[in-house]
Amino acid sequence: MTVHTEEGGASASARQIRLLIADDEELIRSALEALLALEPDIDVVAGADNGVAAAELALELRPDVCLLDLEMPRADGIAAAERIAEHAPATRVIIVTRHARPGVLRRALTAQIAGFVPKSTPAGELARVIRDVAAGKRYIDPEIAAAALTAERCPLTDRELDVLRATRTTSSVQEIADTLFLSGGTVRNYLSAAMTKLGVSNRHDAAEQAWQQGWI
Repeated sequence: MTVHTEEGGASASARQIRLLIADDEELIRSALEALLALEPDIDVVAGADNGVAAAELALELRPDVCLLDLEMPRADGIAAAERIAEHAPATRVIIVTRHARPGVLRRALTAQIAGFVPKSTPAGELARVIRDVAAGKRYIDPEIAAAALTAERCPLTDRELDVLRATRTTSSVQEIADTLFLSGGTVRNYLSAAMTKLGVSNRHDAAEQAWQQGWI
């Protein structure tokens, strides 16, 4: 987690876009910080290497735009975006991803993200997207949008998705139950329903399929 301070304080331009960058890959985060800092109207105010730190910094610093990697430890970019949207609604979020799984865009839009771009986006184009998002516009990469339109719709209920999401980070049904404040029997019922709908024989395969589709 890195916080950048300005030299000159009051001399900084009021028209600059204050940007927070979060990516768990140090090399990528540093490269983005260096490239975007070259833009005269973009001020990189902080960097983070996980979703929890990114959300905490966003609530503390209130940047204009957060550029969040989709896949990060502790909390992914969408989970961080949800917290930012709830507690710092004026801060707008752009999600960047290396692999856009089909259903992820729907999750991102539900989390009120303002931009969704692949990591292959050139720095100049990314700077333009940041400017557009800071100005109140929304940008979704056309290829990601097209893939989302043709993606299979999720057949699972919210609770079924909850137990599959927990399955990816916990090792037993009781741990899932404790995490979600449910009984073990209720968790088993949700898992059984999810496995039946997805046509798989165990909860781990169900969770993997749901993750691959971008539903969790």
